[in-house]
Formats: sequence, structure tokens, C-alpha cells
Amino acid sequence: MIQSMTGFGEAQLEEAGQAYHVEVRSVNNRYFKASVRVPDEYAFLEAPLEQRLRRRLSRGSLTLRLFVRDLSESAARDINVAAVSNYVAQLRALLGSQANLTLDLAGLAALPGVCQPRELSEQERERCTERVLRLADAAIDRLIQMRTAEGAALSEDLRRHCALVRAQLDPIRQRAPVVLEEFRRKLTTRIAQLIAESGAALAEADVLKEVAIYAERSDVSEELSRLGSHLEQFEAALDEREPAGRKLDFIAQELMREANTLGAKSGDAEIARRVIEIKGAVDRLKEQVQNVE
Repeated sequence: MIQSMTGFGEAQLEEAGQAYHVEVRSVNNRYFKASVRVPDEYAFLEAPLEQRLRRRLSRGSLTLRLFVRDLSESAARDINVAAVSNYVAQLRALLGSQANLTLDLAGLAALPGVCQPRELSEQERERCTERVLRLADAAIDRLIQMRTAEGAALSEDLRRHCALVRAQLDPIRQRAPVVLEEFRRKLTTRIAQLIAESGAALAEADVLKEVAIYAERSDVSEELSRLGSHLEQFEAALDEREPAGRKLDFIAQELMREANTLGAKSGDAEIARRVIEIKGAVDRLKEQVQNVE
């Protein structure tokens, strides 16, 4: 069963005086691309979180965000005294030594580098990593659920377009010999008119030779056979358990190539109309498989 590459999942957890919130979003991408955003003090989680994404998902542009809030009453950040002193010195230099300097503590605390988070011990990091990865798995599970649901709807739509292509193949196959017979009849009539006008003679073998050349040039049996085969491969790929997006994309390109060849060989208006229907359906297949993992 195919999966869409578009989805969202989130999970929350309160444990050990901390509130954790993980969000995972995914959108289309030909390859795997991951972006992990965590608070500065949790930078040690970036690598394991990206590894988790790579292990669970194979394709798409993914963004994972971690939010952490301290729930304990003793929650506090360390003041970087050196940074504060540096800011104050620069402000005095800017305003002049004679100016009265009034400090807004809230504004000062908001300056970069003034308030620093408490550094976690190695044991705290290990416990934090375990609970955040557990939470990330839950968020990824929900993301996959959404991608699977969208994939099921996408699969139905893709099968519908395959059916539209297949519906045109038999009418074209039946029309081809009729077109050949019409060409033979028109050629015979035209030659008869030329003979009547000029008095020249033309052997029947020459007429048959021209018909044979036209038949060979306009023969679309191979294209029709390959289109049918590609459709079977496409529908089989929709049922595979492994990610099939790239395979589906390749097959869709092959379908379009055969449709173009079919259109180039046909000089008949009825067949040309059906080829346009085929190309329209295949074009929609090509567009939609871009969202398949």
C-alpha cells in the first residue's frame, strides 16, 4: 500500500518536571531531506532525532520540531555575568560617561547570551534522549497514519486514471485494421483516377507494396502491448509494501513515451482523439505520483 509524502504528526509528554512537545511535518521531495529544530540546550538530540526519521521514513522533506517547557518551581536560567558586564560597558560607551544609564532588566535579560539554560548532566541527557525519542516515535506513528490514509485515497485515484488509459486500448486496436483498409481503398481509387487520366499502367503488386509500407509505419500493436504491460506493472507497484514512488514515476514516464509514439504513428482522427485521452490520463498519473513515497 502506497503512502503519501504529505502529513503531520505530533505527541506531547510531561515527565520529570518537563513538558515535551514534538511535531513532525512532511511534504513532497524527490529524495529524503530532514530538518531537526530543537532548543539550543538540547542540541545533543539533533543527530539521534534525524537518525530516527531516516529509520522510519525513506522519502520526503521532513521537519521535526521539539518544544520543551520546565514545569518545576525551581526552574531558572543561569545569568552570564560576563555578558551582562559587556553589554553595560558598551551602553555606557555609546551614551557617554556623563549620561545617566537606566537599565531595563527585562530588556537586558532578553539580550543574546545573557540568560543561559542550566547545563544537563550526562545522566540527565541520557534520560532526556530516551523520553524524547519515545515521543518522536509516537509523533512519527501519527504522521505515518496520515500519510497512509492519504495514500489509500491517492491509490484509488491512480487506479481510476489507469482504467481511463486501458479503456482506450481496445478501441484503438480495433480501429487500426479499419484505418489500413481505408488507406488501401483510397490509394486504389486514387491510382485508378491517375491511370484513367494519364493512360499509364500500374501493377497490382506496386499497390500492395505501398499498402504494406503504410501498414508497417502505422502499426501500433507493439505500443498498445507495452502500454498494457506498463499499466499492469503500475497497478502491481501500488500494492507493494516497500516505498514505490520512484518506480511509479519511472513507469509513468514510460507510459507517456509509448503514448507519444502511438500518437506520432497515427494519421487517423479517431485514434488521435483517443491518444489525447491517454496522454491526459498519463499526465495526471505523472503529477500525482510526485506525492508518493
